[in-house]
Amino acid sequence: MYYLLLYKSDEGYAERRAPFREEHLAHAKAAAARGELYLGGALADPIDGAVLIFKGNGPEVAKAFAEADPYVRNGVVLSFEVRPWTVMTGCGMKNEEGSG
Repeated sequence: MYYLLLYKSDEGYAERRAPFREEHLAHAKAAAARGELYLGGALADPIDGAVLIFKGNGPEVAKAFAEADPYVRNGVVLSFEVRPWTVMTGCGMKNEEGSG
């Protein structure tokens, strides 16, 4: 099952994240190396949040990621939400059961 981690912030997100960016990216790269984080990135026009996609047996991995993220711990992200995401098709579905 896939899970979306939705970060909500405001107009000052790009500036406020700068002091924590390297630590945040290291945190994200470690989650990707463990096979938990598939994709992630900031929303654009305006830059007021981010979307990260996790895969796992439950939402706990995405929630734990957020709670340990320097952006969340330091108030750059104002709130976050984890949502289950039912993926039906796409290039990432080639080798997975139940696609289509």
